[in-house]
Amino acid sequence: MNASTRLRIEDAAALAERALHELGYPSDDARTILEHLLDCELRGLGYSGLARIVSIAERLAGAPPVTGSARATRKSPVSAQLDGDDRIGYLVALQATELAIDKAIASGIGIVGANGTWYTGMLSYYAERITAKGLVAMLASSATPWVAPFGGTEPRFGTNPFCFGFPAAESPLIWDIGISEIIHAQALLAHRTGSSLPAGVAYAQDGSPTTDPMAALAGAFAAWGGHKGSGLGVSVQLLGALAGAPLLPGEMRDFGFFVLAIDPELFGPRDELRRKVSRYQQLLAETRPANPEHPVRAPFARSAAERVRRLREGSLEVPSVVHTALTALAGS
Repeated sequence: MNASTRLRIEDAAALAERALHELGYPSDDARTILEHLLDCELRGLGYSGLARIVSIAERLAGAPPVTGSARATRKSPVSAQLDGDDRIGYLVALQATELAIDKAIASGIGIVGANGTWYTGMLSYYAERITAKGLVAMLASSATPWVAPFGGTEPRFGTNPFCFGFPAAESPLIWDIGISEIIHAQALLAHRTGSSLPAGVAYAQDGSPTTDPMAALAGAFAAWGGHKGSGLGVSVQLLGALAGAPLLPGEMRDFGFFVLAIDPELFGPRDELRRKVSRYQQLLAETRPANPEHPVRAPFARSAAERVRRLREGSLEVPSVVHTALTALAGS
């Protein structure tokens, strides 16, 4: 079993913020990145949480990060394109999301594409911000080709998450899915902790199946859902191209991010959609389960409940190897 360290949430946050400062991120940028990473931890997605700071350090390789706001290269009342100029995606994607929200509130619809970025993170994080304004969300993010199309063993598209979000009376209904059997962060964390990957999720560079994380990172991940996930991965790669990214972004650079925010008022009262979504969440929860020990839940319900539980507990379990690396980065 891999060793882990239990930290109070406030101590984990303080350590992570110091590490981000040491990497060169000013206070505002560090807090923006940290809020996203902590939300991943609270929702049970530790591989995309504080461990990402170690990966950020490796990506920067001692160079100062590009900070501040991305530059708008195209604008209209309902749309915009942002050039991230190699800024980390936690900053660029949030800027794009907030711009899409503003345009949707003003004009009914907001469409923003961003490029020149990396590590856009958990799309449901942005979808939750959009739905909190009573808007409907659709998001996609292309990435470095790490995933093989169905029937192949060479990478042709990224892990390419895709997300829908719908406002409800209480917790929104958000569906956020990566299109590969594992994502890049999972392979990296498995390597750091000395773990093997599950069988059937990756190929080595020569096309043979592998459970070695480093061999998988040099080879390709398998697409989730066979030809269905593969087709979605191809589509997201092209949405990234629409946002201005290259078809095949380089290693950990030039990702594309696409966000669409829609005001339900274009079609009817906002409150009516909220009621419909809440009722649908209830119908899903009332579905007779195939296994009584595993009740049916609406998308987002599990991770939202996990976040509440961990906040109540007030602590997080972080892999000890990650804690050690963060402590070294923070200089304490």
